[in-house]
Amino acid sequence: METRKIISEISGERIDRFLTEFLKEEFNFSRSLIQKYIADGFVTVNDEPATNNYNVLLNDEIEITIPDPKELNVQPENIPFEIIFEDDDLIVLNKPNDLVVHPAPGNETGTLVNGLMFKIKKLSSISGVLRPGIVHRLDRLTTGLMIVVKSDEAHRKLVDMLKNSEIKKTYRGIVHGVIHEKSGRIEMPIGRHGGDRKKMAVTSKNSKHAITNFKVLDTFKKFTLVEFDIETGRTHQIRVHMAEIEHPIFGDPLYASKADAKEPFGQYLHSYQLEFKHPITGKEMLFNCEPPKEFIDKINELER
Repeated sequence: METRKIISEISGERIDRFLTEFLKEEFNFSRSLIQKYIADGFVTVNDEPATNNYNVLLNDEIEITIPDPKELNVQPENIPFEIIFEDDDLIVLNKPNDLVVHPAPGNETGTLVNGLMFKIKKLSSISGVLRPGIVHRLDRLTTGLMIVVKSDEAHRKLVDMLKNSEIKKTYRGIVHGVIHEKSGRIEMPIGRHGGDRKKMAVTSKNSKHAITNFKVLDTFKKFTLVEFDIETGRTHQIRVHMAEIEHPIFGDPLYASKADAKEPFGQYLHSYQLEFKHPITGKEMLFNCEPPKEFIDKINELER
């Protein structure tokens, strides 16, 4: 079991929503799971058992005990993906489109983790039974490079490297509209959307610092090909920032138009490059991965 102690810096938000957001980056718990922890007595406020309808007050002392994950029947599945690099400590892979990274209770099949369990004999155990080897994620509709960890020592070091922004992640995407600047920097805090739990938003409420740098690679009649260099790794960061400046990712079902949700390929966002020092050997690592064929075909179509 793990315990987290939190001093509330806000007032008026339901405790289940507050904890879901506060623990999002570390654990990515669903709100329903947090509600279950509260109902089962794993959460206290000022040393008293919490209830799900409690509204957090300023300076409340909240303590949540996170029980050990139950052993779930996550089965290996032959799910295709390309391994770019592999050694005894880590894997760099090319994640396909329309693939969820890890299982969740009630949804334990058809994920990247199921595919990893089929191909790889040993994965790190630090993230629990549902997320073996997972230190960071890509959205379901985002393609490209991703690190998966095999040894626990490498896992611990990579987590610290991510927190310290020591892993340089570069993305490429097609966005709506023509961006006339050659480059730019977006520095806006990101937090949970107030009205839709699935979405994030630029907000000053319960938010975290977020920085996205971008460079224009090519412009078309109504679209722009952009390269993104992110200094922070917030949930949906690029998608939220670009939507905020009115250049949402083409095909994004959450932050662009309703028509984008019908785009057959999905969202045109690709993890193009990873640069970092190997967590065990210290060797400089640099990987590039071209976007999938559908992405390239769309660029060619826009150029015509």
